[in-house]
Amino acid sequence: MINTKKQAIYTAFIIIGAIMIIYDLTGKNENVYLKVGGLVVLMLGLYNSTKQWASDNPKDDDNSTSDEQ
Repeated sequence: MINTKKQAIYTAFIIIGAIMIIYDLTGKNENVYLKVGGLVVLMLGLYNSTKQWASDNPKDDDNSTSDEQ
């Protein structure tokens, strides 16, 4: 089952990271730390979200091993 509290935090990380990157792209002066920080926060949220989605997705390991033999 999906843990909604963790998923909400990961979604917030994704949104905050995207806002940081978009804000830096629209600004006049370029701040490298803002870009890198935005990318790190965005990727952290994406990584943890996909890790949780993959753990919630059941796999059919029995069918894939019998097809290989």
